[in-house]
Amino acid sequence: MAGTPGPDPSADGGGEARPAWDSKLQYLLSCVGFAVGLGNLWRFPYLCQTYGGGLGCFTVSFLVSLYYNTVLTWVLWYLLNSFQHPLPWSACPLDLNRTGLVQECRDSSPVSYFWYRRTLNVSADISDSGPVQWRLLLCLAVSWAVVYLCVIRGIETTGKAIYFTALFPYLVLTVFLVRGLTLPGAMQGLTYLFTPDLRVLQSPRVWLDAATQIFFSLSLAFGGHIAFASYNPPRNNCRRDAVSIALVNSMTSLYASIAVFSVLGFKAASDHGQCLDRNILHLINAFDLPEQSMSRDTYTAALARLNASQPARVAGLPLEACRLEDFLDKSASGTGLAFIVFTEAVLHMPGAPVWAVLFFAMLFSLGLSSMFGNMESIITPLLDLGVMPRRVPKEVLTGLACLLCFLTATCFTLRSGSYWLEIFDQYAAALNLILLAFFEVIGVVYVYGMKRFCDDIAWMTGRRPGFYWRATWKVVSPLLLLTIFVAYTALLASSPPHYKAWNPRYERFPSRQEKPYPGWVLAACALLSFLPTLWVPVVALGQLLARCREKTRDPPQDGHPKPRGGRAC
Repeated sequence: MAGTPGPDPSADGGGEARPAWDSKLQYLLSCVGFAVGLGNLWRFPYLCQTYGGGLGCFTVSFLVSLYYNTVLTWVLWYLLNSFQHPLPWSACPLDLNRTGLVQECRDSSPVSYFWYRRTLNVSADISDSGPVQWRLLLCLAVSWAVVYLCVIRGIETTGKAIYFTALFPYLVLTVFLVRGLTLPGAMQGLTYLFTPDLRVLQSPRVWLDAATQIFFSLSLAFGGHIAFASYNPPRNNCRRDAVSIALVNSMTSLYASIAVFSVLGFKAASDHGQCLDRNILHLINAFDLPEQSMSRDTYTAALARLNASQPARVAGLPLEACRLEDFLDKSASGTGLAFIVFTEAVLHMPGAPVWAVLFFAMLFSLGLSSMFGNMESIITPLLDLGVMPRRVPKEVLTGLACLLCFLTATCFTLRSGSYWLEIFDQYAAALNLILLAFFEVIGVVYVYGMKRFCDDIAWMTGRRPGFYWRATWKVVSPLLLLTIFVAYTALLASSPPHYKAWNPRYERFPSRQEKPYPGWVLAACALLSFLPTLWVPVVALGQLLARCREKTRDPPQDGHPKPRGGRAC
């Protein structure tokens, strides 16, 4: 490829001037905004809690992310950073009228009730779809309208918006970090975060979760990085870009975890104190003690004295086991962390409305900047492959893509929408991303060729890749990706798929009830697991048939068949 005459790099397939980044900073911010998303905020801290402290979890994820710099490097470059080829891949409201709802609120918590009943109005079973929730539908429409206005002209508009959407979350995280460190209990939260449990490294699951987490965190194999890189000059140090983006992404996960755990430590300390207050009240009432005779600091000693003198009376009291570690261990991922656990923590903070607005504005910015890359990975190949006639304005194509995505997402506005959101999150991406990355590695190294690939990188960067890069691309990357795919598939097959339903009639409510998926939902899960990947052979077959038709419609003028050189069609 390198050194061979090709089309003007400043033009796209239709001869129009191809857009370019205004500056290198704009490109890097776009890649960072795409990679740094909601997963850094609500998935990474959850894994840190799950695996007994953040140091071990962070070490694993950080090491894995450093390795995946190798994958990200060629993803940034592969064909699109070259000018010769277009994109080929790709609180309880107790004034309620109905008693049942009041009891549901009292049995759970104001925040959980507000989220599951007032916001989502979630059904107790995935088969009960119910009507569309118009408030959610309206919010969805507004969100997609904002996305459309930001991506209407591609990088010409997203490049301007990215300065806010990529940098604003860091400002909010910094504000939360400074405020969180001043709250009581913050140090306990950070101690929990950085207390390692090296035994977790012996579990294969932690490595598998770390690998899949970094896939989502870096947005590997989504296509957004490729699309962004295609607007760079042909000669560009993509290796430095890849390492910089991966390091910023990993450091952001740690930075966000420090801010989150400082606030969660405050919530755990607050919940622990309330637990002690309830036990103190039981002891004071049972033993007819003066109201100020016992405090949180003297509770343990007082309980020991009473238990030594009157153990039977103490044993008959409904005392709770108030351990700070238990409150720190209460983990939640995704919307559970953002809209329930963290929200409950914010409600305890002075000036709660201000912090809530900042927090959710940050979430919106994170999601918006990630959507820039997602939409670019759809629109750019459609333009480069000429799927739509050139007379169709880019604004129309972008509008149609956003409209289609909006219509697809309306299923999440049903009463069962939150369950479908979990299905899409679990099945629609993980296996497909791993498979796509695996075949991209194979395509670059074994189809296009390692030597030609290294020659092109040398032409672009001025340096040939060293032994480490060549060995990982050729051997380690395919083996690791294949191992992750097999292990993830075996993990899914080892236990029947199930979901956790919000069911007020469940005997252990407010714990969520585990239910198996119905058969028709399992079929949808299987389809989602491989549908995106199936588009690759479908498009390849379509391209092959198109070439066959072109050769059939264009026979040689001399009446003799053209030599085919052994090629099909």
